[in-house]
Amino acid sequence: MHVMTTTETLPALDIDSHYPLAAAQIEFYRENGYIKLKKVLSPEVLAHYGPEITRLVLDSSGKYAPLEERGTYGKAFLQIMNIWERSELMREFVFGKRLARIAAELMEAPGARMYHDQALYKEPGGGITPWHADQYYWPVSSNKTVTAWIPLTALPREMGPLQISPGTQNMKFGRDLEIGDESEKKLGDVLKDNPLVDTPFDLGEVSFHSGWTFHRAGANTSSKPREVMTIIYMDEDMRLTEPKNKNQQADWDGWCPGAKIGEIINSPKNPLLWSSRWPLPHR
Repeated sequence: MHVMTTTETLPALDIDSHYPLAAAQIEFYRENGYIKLKKVLSPEVLAHYGPEITRLVLDSSGKYAPLEERGTYGKAFLQIMNIWERSELMREFVFGKRLARIAAELMEAPGARMYHDQALYKEPGGGITPWHADQYYWPVSSNKTVTAWIPLTALPREMGPLQISPGTQNMKFGRDLEIGDESEKKLGDVLKDNPLVDTPFDLGEVSFHSGWTFHRAGANTSSKPREVMTIIYMDEDMRLTEPKNKNQQADWDGWCPGAKIGEIINSPKNPLLWSSRWPLPHR
């Protein structure tokens, strides 16, 4: 058996190896509802998979009206969902075990199942992403959900990186607000005295935030698109619940087809991406 030494390096296109989390990092996530981790993905990984994400976004961009003709949400980003189904290369990336294991360990769940993925490209001149919590849209039975927010380039503030209001994953106000002008106004008023994490992203840095953590993003005032991929994970034992709004019904139909209320969400669109219950590999 070969044991890797500290002087060896992982393969440049590694998307499966273990990214060790310290107990303090898991505790930070538990308390704050988010964590930013550096050097999760190598520059080589992002250079290898990023152009394919961009290609798929551009292929779908024709359905959007000109930027100036869109509303607040439409100006926020080009949003392309479940791109893992459109490309074998994207399936390979989204099924990577490295990110999925981080997600499972942060959720303190036995494993991580996919809810869905989505690319979020904020065009040059694109507007704000209003305050919201993702889990408003999800008909799921617990708060063991997490979004991996993966910039494909370094992101300075002028490009509109993710902004987090830490500790808000336990806040009840605003959980019934759909993303839009109303959520931006009402949540902005409530959160104005809470700390705001709006730091830039280094290349390879990835943010993880809980489904109920309130977040937003600023406008992209640069001349380049803000290129971001996201993967939404849930506890491998997550169960479907009765939809509480029309958006949760649409998510059930679109992202969990065939799942039944009260049962584990294990449709073909919700594969298990990493599990501590998997047998250890033979050596």
